[in-house]
Amino acid sequence: MDVSWLVSSLLAIAIGLSLGLLGGGGSILTVPALVFAVGMTPEAAVSTSLAVVGLNALLGTALQARRGNVNWRAAAFFGGAGIVGAYLGSFFTRFVPGTLLLVLFALLMLVVATMMLRPLRAGGSKPVAHWGTALGAGFGVGLLTGFLGVGGGFLIVPALVLLVGLSMTSAVATSLPIIALNSASGFLGHLSQGPLDWGVTLRFVALGAVGVVIGVRLANRVPAYKLRAWFAWFVIAVALYMLARTLLPLTGWAATQH
Repeated sequence: MDVSWLVSSLLAIAIGLSLGLLGGGGSILTVPALVFAVGMTPEAAVSTSLAVVGLNALLGTALQARRGNVNWRAAAFFGGAGIVGAYLGSFFTRFVPGTLLLVLFALLMLVVATMMLRPLRAGGSKPVAHWGTALGAGFGVGLLTGFLGVGGGFLIVPALVLLVGLSMTSAVATSLPIIALNSASGFLGHLSQGPLDWGVTLRFVALGAVGVVIGVRLANRVPAYKLRAWFAWFVIAVALYMLARTLLPLTGWAATQH
């Protein structure tokens, strides 16, 4: 069995598992998996990531909605603003060189991992900030989604807890329809940039769906703070690997010029 195929398949399951358990985070693995394990260009990986994450988040939404955990009003506010941001953000990707895109993505991963290592207090019954602030946050997350191909759950969940006042359980569930909406909008913006590799896309979607189902079932059985910490350190390791793979060849090239 091809090692890269096995690694990319395991990462696809991990993507769905994280979405189901944490309401985000899994999408941060999709672009690195597609670039380094599958061999896609960064630009193609961003488009494919949006399709994979969006469809897996849609499945997670259906599972969480059956449990009554989704706050549809919050999803409408965040998702509505995010749709606009994601569509606009998708047009900036084409102006950024692939190497720079990977570096920016790795740096974002390090920021995200640091955020995930910080304790997150559950919200109460009342929002801590005005809904207008939540709309602005939704638009900003959407921009990031369209530009780098990430679902943004790692930003959406804390925002729903701190700005809207949702509990962690509700925030994780509500982030999924928002991720699905943002990803769909960003994907539409990327359609003109080239066709998808549907074989790879469908494989990631199918394996990710397995992870989503497992993650949703385990969500209430495993302490969220432990999962966040484990996942954060894993993200840090992947980000450092990405930086090394992306920047070291450039350093070696520069050295040969002198």
